[in-house]
Amino acid sequence: MEKNAITYELLHECKKTGARRGVIHTPHGDIQTPVFMPVGTQGTVKSMTPEELKKVNAQIILSNTYHLFLRPGHKLVEEAGGLHEFMNWDRPILTDSGGFQVFSLGQLRKITEEGVEFQSHLDGSKKFLSPEKAIEIQNSLGSDIMMAFDECCKYPSTYEYTKQSMERTTRWAKRCKEANKNEEKQGIFGIIQGGFYEDLRKKSAEDLIELDFSGYAIGGISVGEPKEEFLRILKYTTPLMPKNKPRYLMGVGTPDYLIEAAIAGIDMCDCVLPTRIARHGTALTSKGKVVVRNANYERDFSPLDDECDCYACKNYTRAYIHHLVKANEILGIRLLSIHNIKFLTNLMDKVRIEIENDNLASFRDEFYRNYGYAK
Repeated sequence: MEKNAITYELLHECKKTGARRGVIHTPHGDIQTPVFMPVGTQGTVKSMTPEELKKVNAQIILSNTYHLFLRPGHKLVEEAGGLHEFMNWDRPILTDSGGFQVFSLGQLRKITEEGVEFQSHLDGSKKFLSPEKAIEIQNSLGSDIMMAFDECCKYPSTYEYTKQSMERTTRWAKRCKEANKNEEKQGIFGIIQGGFYEDLRKKSAEDLIELDFSGYAIGGISVGEPKEEFLRILKYTTPLMPKNKPRYLMGVGTPDYLIEAAIAGIDMCDCVLPTRIARHGTALTSKGKVVVRNANYERDFSPLDDECDCYACKNYTRAYIHHLVKANEILGIRLLSIHNIKFLTNLMDKVRIEIENDNLASFRDEFYRNYGYAK
């Protein structure tokens, strides 16, 4: 039996939607849920210091097994005292398994039952990731939550291929669990696959629950499918997940998807979105996206969002940030990144309050109206 490095405490269920308000207990502190996790792919959330992440209330960050395996190498990180020590972050860390990155390499990889052989995107050298190797790397990194090594199918995929892939993911998940050398301090989440086929999702969930992981994730959605397909599989799969363990929806970060995930009963989401769009000169605001790079903001002396209390909004104008972005100044990207992550952590603060007040559906409708979303 895996020891309980990670435990979940349910505090309240929204009476109208079933959304969950809870706490995940980890070796590096508690996480109030539902939560948005900023992505620190290479051991850093792009352009931000750990101190800045704390100021915008990032409770947990995600780092990437594949990238840290290639550079600087998991053994070096282990020598440094683990990822927390290496990057000076004393709050929880989740590491993905590397599966998504490997499978996105397309022709540069070969899948077998043993694992995946692939070419490094850095220098073309041949590498191999198996379930055991993925856990060995994550054990070295010392993350609080490790993800089982899975295969993420592209959209669309045939039923037959998706079934084979889902069954392999389950076999790999069992091997991951057996490979964990640090059960007392590191939990593993199993990843439910099965593409857009409900019977495969059900089978995947049942088989993984039998293996008794610390938590469960939904993988393989938000991969380019229409929103109605995303919502269909999300709403079908989430109730299949255990109530007494964390539920994680992988790769989701737009405000509408975060709210819909919470309504469906999800506890955790992650995405590169806030820092990625910052690098393109875009801010998330309470009235929708603002592409501050555009010329019409050249003389706009208002803050990015007058409802936001982040460092960028309290101290700088759209006009100034527009200037920084146009001049390719790093500060522009930094200010937009600080703001965008704060916007999403603020959103999840509100979501948690609305769940406690049994009012999340009404909050969603009002948010959509202000943001410019169609319901």
